[in-house]
Amino acid sequence: MAVTLSERAASHIANYMAKRGKGIGLRVGVRTSGCSGMAYKLEFADTALPDDIEFESHGVRLLVDPKSLPYLDGTELDYAREGLNEGFRFNNPNVKDACGCGESFNV
Repeated sequence: MAVTLSERAASHIANYMAKRGKGIGLRVGVRTSGCSGMAYKLEFADTALPDDIEFESHGVRLLVDPKSLPYLDGTELDYAREGLNEGFRFNNPNVKDACGCGESFNV
């Protein structure tokens, strides 16, 4: 089981953490939400929780809670810019369907 970052995503996260001045990595998870059932959640982590499962990708630590890992296994988090829009993209092989707005998914 693994969750990874693209080089672009890792670079973006590392730069933001440097500006932020604190943090040990990025916490990645899922929550129940939206019209398709699940939504991704991202937050900077200042400490690791006892149950966290840790991955490292391009020098950036990723922390995932055990309940989210089955939904995220094999996911690569990318960072993309398209015109005036920019943001994270989840390349998740487990997704069976996603809502039209892209905010939620189901497996």
